[in-house]
Amino acid sequence: MTDESHVHRTASPAAGTASSRPTSSGVDAGTFGMYLLLAALGMLFVASLVGYWVIRSQHQPWPPPGFPRLPGSLWISTLVIVLASVTIQRAVSAARIGAVAMLRSQLLMTLLLGLVFIGLQTWAWFQVWQQLRAAATAAGPYQKLFYVLTGLHAVHVLGGLAPLAVTVRRALAGAYGPTHYSGVRYCAMYWHFLDGVWCVLFAAVCLL
Repeated sequence: MTDESHVHRTASPAAGTASSRPTSSGVDAGTFGMYLLLAALGMLFVASLVGYWVIRSQHQPWPPPGFPRLPGSLWISTLVIVLASVTIQRAVSAARIGAVAMLRSQLLMTLLLGLVFIGLQTWAWFQVWQQLRAAATAAGPYQKLFYVLTGLHAVHVLGGLAPLAVTVRRALAGAYGPTHYSGVRYCAMYWHFLDGVWCVLFAAVCLL
């Protein structure tokens, strides 16, 4: 065996992407990067909620008198995003055992649920605007904060749909298997984050 072939053989196992290489903490670089991203986004949403509570404390009663009730479709959108979290986790489980058909179907279902969530949010925003217009109620901080908080979350859902669509395309092309499904796992981390954030926002804005 020549030195050249020996070098090629020993180098080939390390030919994976940088995302598969562990950091000093034992977590692969891709997962560590996702943790950093989610931590940054988490701080953004925490800051938004702190601002919400400060403004709320300065405007009592809350919601203001005469403001219409928030649309019931928000309950449906909550159920939808929780289901999306379930289906993306099922996709991860399918990838781990090499269940290709299940992986593809669960990823497609997650993508569909994400689109349905955006559609329901758009409908809820339109309903609130219609109710306020019919009641001739002036737009106050309650309405503005409702749009800001739910809109901020919806923007991040839209941002998650793009990489999810890429993941679906790669899954349909047979790119994932029991030993290489990091893309599916990263999407799952992001969608679980969005699910948790929405549940907190829904409780803060709609229930409390």
